[in-house]
Amino acid sequence: MSFESRVSSWDPKPQTRNMVPGTRNAECIAIALPKGRLLPFAMALFERMGITCLQDFADSRRLICEDADRRLQFLTLKPTDIPTYVERGAADMGIVGKDQLLEQRRDVYEPLDLRFGACRLVVAEPVELRKQDDPHSWSHLRLATKYPNLAEAYFGRKGIQAEIIKLNGSLELAPLVGLAERIVDLVETGQTLKENGLVEVEEITRSTARLIVNRASLKTKYRRVQDLIEEMRKQVEAHAARARE
Repeated sequence: MSFESRVSSWDPKPQTRNMVPGTRNAECIAIALPKGRLLPFAMALFERMGITCLQDFADSRRLICEDADRRLQFLTLKPTDIPTYVERGAADMGIVGKDQLLEQRRDVYEPLDLRFGACRLVVAEPVELRKQDDPHSWSHLRLATKYPNLAEAYFGRKGIQAEIIKLNGSLELAPLVGLAERIVDLVETGQTLKENGLVEVEEITRSTARLIVNRASLKTKYRRVQDLIEEMRKQVEAHAARARE
């Protein structure tokens, strides 16, 4: 077969035409949404933009849904995985807490504070320990956390040697069973700490949900990505204005 014949017979998008429903569509902008506490806020943001396909996430166990008219595809992921998906281009954009961006330090573009999901990363300890504890006297600590990099950096700046135990859940249990003296964790109201006999001692940083973008997608899909960013920015500002009224 001649070169010209091969070129004329080549279909540049065979996978798109025969795509299995629910798989990654290269023609769409893929947006990763976080499972858990941030998902309802993220869904509400896109619904205010007129995107209704996200109801599929609320009504089923689906991990991917698509708005064919706007060429958008949404993925639901664990929040800890979203920076990796976006950095490596498996998703063009994503929504994730600032805490994960600070902890993971992924190479992504962060154009927008979405102003929801506000929480604080704090040091907490048992109430009984707090009664006799002076944080200014700390020299060595044993603590449990989901954020070892942030914890190590924070205590390193204070000149405190920290033995850090990495856990993925139920941090409040660690001091109760003697695994660690203290924890470093996210809090919203502090109610969970209180219910488990813990009290906040110091605040490390604050976090809200952020929009992140893959750097290659920002170049190759610039106009579409930029339009989405601006549309989301307008919605965030309008929502904040209504909240102040």
